[in-house]
Amino acid sequence: MTGANGHLGRRLLSRLAAQGREARALVRSQRAANTLRALPCAEAFEIHVADYADPGALGAAAAGCACIVHLVGILKETRAARYADAHERTAEAVAAAAARAGARRVVHLSILGARPDHTNPCLASKGRAEQILLRGAVPVVVLQVPMVLGAGEIAAQALRARARAPVVALARGGASLEQPIDAEDVVTAILAAADRPGLGREVLALAGPEALPHRELLARAAALYGRRPRVVPVPPAVLHLVAGLLEKISAEPPVTRAMLGVLESDDCIDPAPACARLGLTLTPLDETLRRCAGPDAEAA
Repeated sequence: MTGANGHLGRRLLSRLAAQGREARALVRSQRAANTLRALPCAEAFEIHVADYADPGALGAAAAGCACIVHLVGILKETRAARYADAHERTAEAVAAAAARAGARRVVHLSILGARPDHTNPCLASKGRAEQILLRGAVPVVVLQVPMVLGAGEIAAQALRARARAPVVALARGGASLEQPIDAEDVVTAILAAADRPGLGREVLALAGPEALPHRELLARAAALYGRRPRVVPVPPAVLHLVAGLLEKISAEPPVTRAMLGVLESDDCIDPAPACARLGLTLTPLDETLRRCAGPDAEAA
């Protein structure tokens, strides 16, 4: 499993440990490895440190593994972290490693809307990475997902903070369509994509059970606190202008134009075909919000 130290990676490792299944967690640094060693289930899996773009290192780490789960990706590009390196180069290395290891399947987590010809640099890079993996010798199941909501996830933390604020500034007044999916459903989907027979060389667009404007998503989260934030519309052009300036003056900008483009894109798909292929039942949005974006999440 690449990117094993991320929120989804740690959830997946915990689920595998609970099922008594073996796993190898691949991370890029000793610091990330130490994060995994601190998990209660750390004794249940191996930890390897390697460069994700090194086919030899990945092949050695994957030796004997039946499936490779590839979770690596970035939303924000910086001068030190480029989309091509994070997505395409690692996809090439994973495809080569899977063939070398004799794996039967690769499961790759991507972003909803990714395609090679997309005008957004992030979504285009993710789309090219998908194509690299799909052309490899080992069958690949690509799972495209939107905003993931789970305890500790960045999106859930941001939504909870906005839900408690008296005033919230949103691009276009929060008109963009969101279709958030529960983090536990994503973990279940990854495991199904790895295990279910008859899958391979396909892209499954997966999302939560409801698509709704961001302002409505915010209102439903805020209602859990008995609040109703006032939404102040911000023209997207203003946000992109600020992001462009930050890109020019900072090596690590807090936000970029490509990142804004992904966050502002509309997510509205029918998840039923993917759910049928994976045998997945989606968690109702209100249940997800209650666990991840309301007072219950703070108590946990």
